[in-house]
Amino acid sequence: MKVPRSMRTYCPRCKTHKEFAVSLYKAGKRKAARRGERHQAERKKGYGGQKYPEQHNQAKTTRKQTLKLQCRDCGYTLQRRGVRLKKMEVA
Repeated sequence: MKVPRSMRTYCPRCKTHKEFAVSLYKAGKRKAARRGERHQAERKKGYGGQKYPEQHNQAKTTRKQTLKLQCRDCGYTLQRRGVRLKKMEVA
């Protein structure tokens, strides 16, 4: 699915409809030093392994793609609810 590079929608900071730059949401790099990562590593250490069952059989074949919108005037960023599809492209 192709999505336009810019979109006109409501900006809560400007309190009016403005032009927004559109991009795809991408998760940041996971850092091993973070508290949650350290906590999980501690729980997995030694005998006994994983605290909860690891999911092996993946039921879904697609991921939800989320749009990241950034106001061209004030720089406010908001996200649009994800759509489940194979491929989304900003064109």
